[in-house]
Amino acid sequence: MENQIPLLVGGAAVAGVCAQWAGWRFRIPAIIPLLIIGALAGPVFGLVKPQAILGQAMRPAIGMAVAIIVFEGGLNLNFRELRSAGSGVIRLVCLALPLNWLFGALAGHFIGHLSWTVAILFGSILVVTGPTVIMPLLRQAKLEPRAAAFLKWEGIVNDPLGACLTLLLLGYLVLLRQEGGDFAALSGLTLRAGLGVVVDAALGVGLPFGLRYIFHRDLAPEYLKTPMLLAGALAVYAAGEAIQPETGLVGATLFGMVLANIDVTGLQELRRFKESLTVFLVSGLFILLTANIDPAVLRHLSWPILMTAATILIVVRPLAIGLATLGAKMTWKERLLVGWIGPRGVVAAAVAGLAGAQLSAAGYRDGALILPMVFSVIALTVVLHGLTLGPLARALGLASGAPPGLLIVGASPWTTGLGEILRDLGVPVLITDPNWQALRRARKLGLQTLRIEILSAVGEELVDLRDLDYLLAATSDDAYNALVCSRFAPELGRERVHQLALTTDASAQGRTARDWRGKIVLHHDLHHERLLELTRTGYIFRLLLIDEAGQIPGSGSEETADQAIWPVLAIGANGQLSFFSPEQPLTVAPGDRVLVFQAAPNAGRVGGRRRRLLDLVRRRPAASA
Repeated sequence: MENQIPLLVGGAAVAGVCAQWAGWRFRIPAIIPLLIIGALAGPVFGLVKPQAILGQAMRPAIGMAVAIIVFEGGLNLNFRELRSAGSGVIRLVCLALPLNWLFGALAGHFIGHLSWTVAILFGSILVVTGPTVIMPLLRQAKLEPRAAAFLKWEGIVNDPLGACLTLLLLGYLVLLRQEGGDFAALSGLTLRAGLGVVVDAALGVGLPFGLRYIFHRDLAPEYLKTPMLLAGALAVYAAGEAIQPETGLVGATLFGMVLANIDVTGLQELRRFKESLTVFLVSGLFILLTANIDPAVLRHLSWPILMTAATILIVVRPLAIGLATLGAKMTWKERLLVGWIGPRGVVAAAVAGLAGAQLSAAGYRDGALILPMVFSVIALTVVLHGLTLGPLARALGLASGAPPGLLIVGASPWTTGLGEILRDLGVPVLITDPNWQALRRARKLGLQTLRIEILSAVGEELVDLRDLDYLLAATSDDAYNALVCSRFAPELGRERVHQLALTTDASAQGRTARDWRGKIVLHHDLHHERLLELTRTGYIFRLLLIDEAGQIPGSGSEETADQAIWPVLAIGANGQLSFFSPEQPLTVAPGDRVLVFQAAPNAGRVGGRRRRLLDLVRRRPAASA
């Protein structure tokens, strides 16, 4: 048995990471391959039975993992979003939750043929919409900020509330059978639950301020800040659990929410660590929970169960959201989108597994139907909502359908010329700089500009990354360029952040480590000052149309900065941008367009402005370029 635990945990970890990669590679919700792997390993082929291997440790282990997941969700809740979405968010939390509960219970009773007591519990489980599923979908769909805020706040806030509601109701139902409806026992459960929530709320709000005091006065070393924040979340969760199970989730969510809205140093490092940890935990939990389903549960699947799941999708949620948001400051398009999108995630799966087992043990004959019903809803919502969110949002005008865009940090004649030609090619471009004068030419050319310090709190709030998939840091300060790339690498991907060549030591030994900067573009000798000099002497941007695959002219490692042509980037047939870098050779495919920076023999001035050549030419051999 002891040898089986490492195999189970290790296998779930590897399978979970593979499923996440498959979701990223094929642009589908990762929970789909996770559910498939869990189902094949558990109820279908019977390869593993997590409950038999982990025993009594499985429930507390799942509880702590869920606490970390909801804590990470709380870190994503910024009160600044409530300025525009506050009315809708309040309706979704205060009104939509009880309406979803009521309509879900009605569907479970009249369509799923559940008894009233079990149907009421079933409805409480489905009030949650999983942030573990919503957050990746929002990033993938490029939803506009207001619509994204509605879905994000509803999912993260309702998750712990729905779990606490379900577990409190489950406790009542079990006590009704065990104690014969003893009023004292029921009152004791209520008091413990209330005390647990109060203690958790006090710790969840107070502890972040205590940690901020310690961090701001340098009373803790840097390497301990992230462990202290993570330990704080687990401590808050454990305090609530010690009083009444499942109330700890409220405190863990509050702890993250308060941290996200007060000035706490070290929070960026925690966010990066927590995001990776959450992906890891969600992957393992979905596989373990699905694999733990008894094969006998699958035999309970029937048309009433499937019809109940379909009703939850098509009738219950749209009706509840529609009624709850009447009169709210939401457009009809936002109400339609939020009414349709509501995937259930790991919290619903975990609570359903626990509720089904306890109800059956307490003598509720239809308690065994809870698990197949909830997993049917999870499977349907994840597949349908995951595959339709992007197309529906774009059809409603609530998501961007623009091709991948470029964020340029640092305005100069060279970056302005690059932005102009990319704009003419249909590539979204945003140029930011704190210097108004530096942005003057870009504004005259009609480019999208933003006078902001990109690393400030205001800058992070104003810059919308929905259409900006790539970054080029092109200021005269190498260290600042590297800092900008390091800041945005976790969000955009390290392979998508770039900076100009360093003005210091260009040798491999003297360059800053790759982890602390962006990918160098063009050539190691083409730093900021050199590019400005070439621009002044008549160098221009030019477009080459590739008619066969192969290396770009001038991209060989043997080339030097004395050549007359340098490839800058390639624009693929799907609109993807690929910057040339001396650190990674760039190949092109037929149909790709390659933007180069080269000397213009006839770069005279026409009407006081240098001619800009935008030529479509066939690729020539490197020797004749």
